[in-house]
Amino acid sequence: MVSQTGVSTHSSSKRKRDTPVILPGPNTKAVPRIPDLHASMKSGPDQLLLQENLWGILNSITEGILVVNQDLIVTQVNKAALEITGFSSGEILGQPCLEIFRGSLCESHCFMADSQHGQAAKDVEVEIIRRDGTTRAVAVTTSLLFDEQGLAEGVVVVFRDISEYRLLKEQLKGKWRLANIIGKSPIIQRLFQKIQQVAPMDTTVLIQGESGTGKELVAHALHYYSPRASKPLIKVNCSALAETLLESELFGHARGAFTGAICDKIGRFEAADGGTILLDEIGDLSNYLQLKLLRVLQEKEFERVGEVKPRKANVRVLAATHQDLKDLLKKGLLREDLYYRLKVVPIHLPPLRERKEDIPLLVKHFVAKYNKEMEKGILGPTPDAVAALMDYNWPGNIRELENAIEHAFVHTQGLYLTLANFPSELPSDGSDAGKKEFEEIRKALKKTRGNKTAAANLLGIGRATLWRKLKNSSG
Repeated sequence: MVSQTGVSTHSSSKRKRDTPVILPGPNTKAVPRIPDLHASMKSGPDQLLLQENLWGILNSITEGILVVNQDLIVTQVNKAALEITGFSSGEILGQPCLEIFRGSLCESHCFMADSQHGQAAKDVEVEIIRRDGTTRAVAVTTSLLFDEQGLAEGVVVVFRDISEYRLLKEQLKGKWRLANIIGKSPIIQRLFQKIQQVAPMDTTVLIQGESGTGKELVAHALHYYSPRASKPLIKVNCSALAETLLESELFGHARGAFTGAICDKIGRFEAADGGTILLDEIGDLSNYLQLKLLRVLQEKEFERVGEVKPRKANVRVLAATHQDLKDLLKKGLLREDLYYRLKVVPIHLPPLRERKEDIPLLVKHFVAKYNKEMEKGILGPTPDAVAALMDYNWPGNIRELENAIEHAFVHTQGLYLTLANFPSELPSDGSDAGKKEFEEIRKALKKTRGNKTAAANLLGIGRATLWRKLKNSSG
């Protein structure tokens, strides 16, 4: 029912503790269970006036308020809660909290249940799913409610919308995204130039590179240095979901489109409206979804699952993959027309083994990072550890290097990271990796008739890196 003050309440014929426990509207017979408030209220017109004033105040604030009983059924709700969740009072009252306040932690960590056991939440940031399927970031605070006998009767949930705060925070971080791509090697300097050149354009970009090379960082830089920076950057992993689920995730669905589609839901393309969408692991898309994506790229429109009405897609598409798309094309796993639509501007990220001169800078960066996180004062790796880091080929690239530094931080007790502190995969003397690498250098020099610049280009490394490797192998 809706009270005269506009506050929505849910009547219940259950036991006493199942009735609304706090903040009743004047049409209800429930009385507040908070002792101080209860003691201050008088019967008759005074009580009615106080209730009206109380709800008038609660309906004027921007924080959403939900009241749930011991069974976690929503019994009362204020105006802001309806606006934030997108539900009407008729849809929300009498429903389990999980079906309305669908938070990112609800399945594994229920704030309301925790509150019933004395563990109240305070400004915990979560993402909730609104009625239309969009997500909204909120900060949640919970409090346990008691009756006149001091027995727990339910929980009040106060939540505020922090979506704009999150967006501003991400935008501020984004201004430094290019600085987070660390390196001074010629190949990385060329990457910086290309990002700055391509970012202002609205063209599709294909980011290719092995796992751990920093493809997502490049995507962030392309977005935050673009005219779309004030709009969202939405990321989708195309290998994480089955085809039917991924189609709904990308394009949304209409109510009744399939079993379980109880309401309309927007997809990631709509959520990214005006901004950028990053399609990670694009090589894993099925042929059917490749065709739908091709339409988005060509005609800038799509349909939700279960709809025939086309919707406009005002997004910039970035695609990323660790796979060789040419190879997928040859095998018939990738549409040729989609391939050429995706690679309008290709950006290739080199593996770490091809830019080893950047390792000292990366190590310095990660040492500073984990000194701050772990509150340590590590000065850096020892000379023999540095040599091993430089000799190792890093199949997991920058991600593996960072993990190795973190591993060493956990295991060190002194001021330096010794070779013994690093994972066992790191060669103790670098002999095997060194021999293999020297053999590759020898072959390159033979092919180029001793021309070191040409040999460095052939190996895909900088000339300074080649000189250092030759010096190390001779010394």
